[in-house]
Amino acid sequence: MDLSNPTPENVVYMIEKIKDKLRMVNVDAMKAENFSTAQYEDLHYMYEMVMKRTTITPNEMQAIVAELGSLRK
Repeated sequence: MDLSNPTPENVVYMIEKIKDKLRMVNVDAMKAENFSTAQYEDLHYMYEMVMKRTTITPNEMQAIVAELGSLRK
């Protein structure tokens, strides 16, 4: 998938992959429609950071979720 373009489809893809990687229980808290392409670069950075990690500590997960929360519309 080409994530170089800030499209709504790419936003949905990245959010879904982040949720899968973090194994989030409350997935309703992070719905893709709550994110816009306006913060695409920040979201793409978070996506790449999360995807390259093999393990994520609970503290890191909290920080990631908090950061994603600040990117919501």
